[in-house]
Amino acid sequence: MKEPASAMLNSGNVPPPPEPVILLGVPVCPWSMEQTVAEIGRRMERGVFTQHGVVNAAKIVGVRRDADLCAAILTCDIINADGMGVVLAARILGRPVPERVTGIDLFLRLVAWAAARGEPVFLLGAESGIVAKAAAALRERYPGLRLAGWHHGYFWNDEDALVERIRASGATMLFVGITSPQKERFIHRWRERLGVRFAMGVGGAFDVLAGKTRRAPRWMQRAGLEWLFRLILEPKRLWRRYIVVHALFCGILLLAWWRRPRGRPS
Repeated sequence: MKEPASAMLNSGNVPPPPEPVILLGVPVCPWSMEQTVAEIGRRMERGVFTQHGVVNAAKIVGVRRDADLCAAILTCDIINADGMGVVLAARILGRPVPERVTGIDLFLRLVAWAAARGEPVFLLGAESGIVAKAAAALRERYPGLRLAGWHHGYFWNDEDALVERIRASGATMLFVGITSPQKERFIHRWRERLGVRFAMGVGGAFDVLAGKTRRAPRWMQRAGLEWLFRLILEPKRLWRRYIVVHALFCGILLLAWWRRPRGRPS
């Protein structure tokens, strides 16, 4: 299924979005999907490098424990709220965010934009066969897409050579499909040498495109219950993240709510 024509919007048709708000210590952009795509398009047109990041409950907890992850997240130029927990927290603290901007949905919108504009993209991550299948799926979905190259996610013994390959490919957009916090650290570490104008982590998007994993049903996506779908599929791997980490997130939110200045937003 191809993206709707609105996915390939002209960034000039959407007014500049509002400034980020500080939410639980992280500057989050209170933007819709349309505003995010348009702002990335404007920055691409100006030739400004953009590192995109998303935050969910796990990352809000993680930035308090991992200095490297904290630095990588806080140096992102655009940070969207991916998890529904973050959206609800924003509303509770008086910093409303209009909607979730999920990584995989933003990824597909940006690939549609790149295909329409002729921007070459590079895919990095997953197993070799998986990323190749993901590349084939994207070419079928977006016939005009220029794929500058792709590479699997097992490159840690020779990062320097991989970075040079990305730079030499001529890609202007890099999508990194490896887990957190490795993807944030990689982009942050090499941002000056990658040669691209835009880079973002896309988590397990390549696995979904290749048919290795499934996304939650639409109704669960709309309800912000994708985490529950993944927990049902992989309880042994994910129970700690979705039970323990979310409990810690609720504690952080409760403390922020209690400490908020009365009579005005936190």
